[in-house]
Parts: sequence; C-alpha cells; structure tokens
Amino acid sequence: MKERLIQYKRSFSFVGLMLATLFFAASVTPSLLPRTYLVQGILSGFALAIGYSIGVVLVWMYQFFELRKPTGRTQVIAKRITTAVVVVLFIGFIWRMTFWQNSIRQLMGIEDLETTYPYRTAAIAIVFGAILVAFARLFVAASAFVARKLNRVFPEKVAKLVAFISVGLLVMFLTNDVVAKSLLSAADSFFANLDELSDDDVQRPDDNSLTGGEDSLVDWDSIGRQGKIFLALGPTQTEITEFTGVEAQRPIRVYVGVRSRPTMRDRAKLALEELKRVGGFDKSVLIVATPTGTGWLDPSAVDTVEYLHGGDTAIVSTQYSYLPSWITILVDPQRSIDSAKALFDEVYGYWKTLPKDSRPRLYLQGLSLGSLGSEESADLFTIFEDPIDGALWSGPPFPSKEWNASVRNRNEGSPAWLPTFRDGRLLRFTAQENSLQPEKQWGKMRNVYIQYSSDPMVWFSPSLAWSRPEWLTSPPGPDVSPHLRWYPIITFLQIGFDLPMATTVPIGHGHNYSPSSYIDGWVAVTEPEHASPVQVASLKEIFRLKAAPKP
Repeated sequence: MKERLIQYKRSFSFVGLMLATLFFAASVTPSLLPRTYLVQGILSGFALAIGYSIGVVLVWMYQFFELRKPTGRTQVIAKRITTAVVVVLFIGFIWRMTFWQNSIRQLMGIEDLETTYPYRTAAIAIVFGAILVAFARLFVAASAFVARKLNRVFPEKVAKLVAFISVGLLVMFLTNDVVAKSLLSAADSFFANLDELSDDDVQRPDDNSLTGGEDSLVDWDSIGRQGKIFLALGPTQTEITEFTGVEAQRPIRVYVGVRSRPTMRDRAKLALEELKRVGGFDKSVLIVATPTGTGWLDPSAVDTVEYLHGGDTAIVSTQYSYLPSWITILVDPQRSIDSAKALFDEVYGYWKTLPKDSRPRLYLQGLSLGSLGSEESADLFTIFEDPIDGALWSGPPFPSKEWNASVRNRNEGSPAWLPTFRDGRLLRFTAQENSLQPEKQWGKMRNVYIQYSSDPMVWFSPSLAWSRPEWLTSPPGPDVSPHLRWYPIITFLQIGFDLPMATTVPIGHGHNYSPSSYIDGWVAVTEPEHASPVQVASLKEIFRLKAAPKP
C-alpha cells in the first residue's frame, strides 16, 4: 500500500504541479466581490486542477513533437530554480490575500477582515483540486484501457483516438444528461415550491378592483410569491400623499404569475385585459416591467417612480420563471426575451390605438435578466412608427445584445463601465453617482442604463478566459479594487464565482442597485412633476432609511 502511494505521488507531473501552484496564486487575487475562505478555497481548487491539466497537456505536446529536453545536472538545476520561484510566488500571494480582500471591502463600506484564513483556503483548494485531478486521471486511465482493447482491431493511433472520443462522449452524457439535469431538476423543484409560498405580511387585496382581488381576472393563488409581494407591499396612496404634500392617486399594479396561464402569450393577453379592467390606461405613466428570473421586481425601481409621479402610474408585468437570474441566464435566457416581447406586443398594440393626446406615456423597465428581455422586446422598426417614451434598465447581463452594442460603440475616451453614447439624446449611462447630465437636451425617447462597475452579472463573459476585458482598463470603476488584474482563465473563474454572490454585498454595489440610482434614472427618463431638488433629496433619504439595516 505504501509503495502504491509512493508510486502515485511520483506519477504527478512536475510541470503540472508548478502550473497548478501558479494558478492557485493567481486565483487568490481580488475580483469584483469579496469572498469567504470557503468560496475562495473551492475557486482555487478549480484553478489548481485546471493549471495541473494544462501542465500535463504541455508536457505531452513537448514529447509528441520530440523536442529536446534537459538532462542530468541541467535538469536538476532547472527544477530547483523553478520550484524556488514558484514557492516564493505562492507564499507572497498567500500573504497578500487579506490585503486584497480588504481592498474590495473598503470600497464597499464593509468592515475589514483581520485574516482571510489563507491556510484554510489552501487546504480546501488542495483537497478539492486533488479530487478534480483524480477524476481527470481516471478519464485518462479509462481512455487507455479502451484503447488497449480497440488496439486488437484498429491501429494504435486510431484506437487511442476512438477511445478518447468514446470515453469523452460518455463523460459528457453523464455530466450533462445525468448530473446537470438532476441538479437542474432539483433546483427547479426547490424554487417552484418556494414560488408557491407566501410571506405572513402579504395578504390578498381586500379591494376587488385591484389585481388579485375577488373580481380580478388574475386568480390570487396562481400568482407566485414575488408577484404577491409586488402587488401587496407597494407604497399606499396615503404614503405618497405625505411625500408630495398634495392628494395623490392610488398607483396601479398588474402582475400575472407563471401558473396563471399555460403560455407566455396567454399570460400577456390576460395582463392586458386586467390592465384595462383596473384603469391602467387612464394613468399618465404606464410602465411595462420585466421581472428577474425569480419573478421579482425591485422595490427600489417600482416604488420610487410611483412616489415621483404622485401615484399617477400603472405598472404591468408577467412572470416567466422562478429560478434565480444567474441560473436562468445560463440555462435559458430566451425565456425573458420571449415573455417580455409577448407582453410588450399586447400592451403596445392596444396603446397605439388610443388617442395620442390622452393616452399614458409608455416606458420599459427591467433589472438583470429583466433588462435583457425588456431591451429586446420593443422592435425598433415597430416603434419607429409610433415611438414609446423611453426605458430604464439596470444591471444588464452580459448576453444583452443592445447593451453590448452600445458599450462597444461608445464614444472614444469613455470607459466601458461608464460609457457615453453619441450625443446622448437617445441613450445615457449612469452608476452610483448621477452621470446623466441633466443640462443636455434629450431626444424623443429617453433610455438609461444603470450599471455598477462591481456588478459581475454585467461584466462576466466567456471571453474573459482568453482576452483582457475593456472594463478593466485604467482607471478602474469606483468600487473596483485597484489591485484587480486580468489573468487568462483565472479571471473567468473569479468573475464566474462572483455571479451567485452578486447580491450579497451592500446596496449600491455589485448587483444591488440603490434607490438613489433609480430615482436619478426615473427623473431623467420621465421628468416627473414631484422632482424638485428638495423633493428628490427627500425621497432619496426616505429610501435610504428604508434600506438601512435595523439595529
């Protein structure tokens, strides 16, 4: 047994181990969000395994091309020097871990850590990385075993190729069709059950004229958890009146759940009929809002616009999923687009039949996956004939085509994390600080993107694995660590691991968009009556206190 362990230890590639250590060192550098030692350990374990695998492949290629390799004393000296350099780098990077993590935390107003437990991180990474490498070696051993069997029939090289492909296809089948589908099915079941739960403070409206009431076309029990929260917990007419100082209207909210009707088109038709029933088209402002993957509409986005317009608003939305956005965006981002387009087509089709001088102003709104769907819902060739009034999008995710095109074609000299687009008459960008330039004239439509430089949902991309992103150019965004550096493959892993934690940071950072940003955005896009500098500052303070953690 002891001899087998010694043999197994000696079987490891020296080059692979050196690259694995370098990949580990790079993985502990800062990314967009702070990490716990557990998350960092798992991330670094992936980095270790990938680094080792690349090292093994490089050695194989070197041997395949029969290149000259050092021998004797030269080889020993080269290994010693390489080992010494790698060990020094490893120790140096481990020593800087806490400093790097705190460089992010300080920018986000989070208390500094005394330590990030680097040795715990290393232990977790080594164990997890070793397991991944063991699976990789098992794959190689299985391919070799199959190749030996096939070699009885096929030439050696053909046998190896066929064996590699066969085992690879088997692993892909087991990973995608068994493991991945099982995990996705479990997630789907969990979040479906969660969607059916109701919070204790969420009660069915007792006013029959409201969505979800007894006379509503939308059955209350068919509305998901987030939809019920949206319908039940918005600002009241009294609260809005207290803010504006004049008698406010009761804002209208319409929401159709994923269980309310079987198809997206049916849900959109139901939403339109309900919107007409409750008088949504009698309001001055009508917003077609696309929710996130869970069906959530950010109160910071929807509540603020109702205050700014004194309740003279109607917001309509339909649910298309109950999975978190970061899962939906990896599995089926098209859901958001199809749902948003179906709802917009129905609402816009009716809206443009109304007299132009008496119909409400029409806007789009969406956060995260909702932004992705919303920005593609309104076909430009359709709305050119009868333009809508604008849109407010926040946290646009990386697959967003319109957002990507706008950032890519930004004005020269403006950073990707806060671009300017042409003369700003049609589209403007903003972040934590208001950058919407109110002194500049707008065009017919007013469109605004809110994006934070620390939001991984915005900045993640598969291309991070092989190319330096434009958003990482100097100077960095206001809440991005100045010590963040791009490393091939590693930065892709880091930002990928940031995705599930995008909302775990304080409001105003990551994927947590602040009411202040929305207020600035709505003021710029909709020009509300109750938007004097004093009122805007007062509303920001109201929402700041709401968002503040309770003592």
